[in-house]
Amino acid sequence: MTPYSAEYETETAREQTTRTYHADFERCRISGFVDGIKAMEQAVLLILGTERFKHVIYSWDYGSEVNSTLGEDLQLAMSEVKRFVAEALEQDERISGVDGFEFTRIGRNTMNVSFTVHTMFGDLDESIEVTA
Repeated sequence: MTPYSAEYETETAREQTTRTYHADFERCRISGFVDGIKAMEQAVLLILGTERFKHVIYSWDYGSEVNSTLGEDLQLAMSEVKRFVAEALEQDERISGVDGFEFTRIGRNTMNVSFTVHTMFGDLDESIEVTA
């Protein structure tokens, strides 16, 4: 062993915990902690509720571009919403896929989008409202 060499310990990457603060959206405050499937429900809401590329605090991989479908015709918007939702959520390594999209027209340019999010903790049925 030369005087300049050293032995290094290596550590394998560990899976990041899902334990996080509980965001109580109804009361607009943080209250306690959540983990597992409840943490994933919150993560989905936060990802889809954050406009991608708008906030410097987040990487460009975080957030959704669903709002960029505004002004497009309804059929094109439906296709783009599927892609934007799947791309946004699948950035999270705990999410393995998004499918089962269903569109319900609410008004002339508004639709409710329901879908299933497959996570390592189980499946979540989610929905968002999009105005095209």
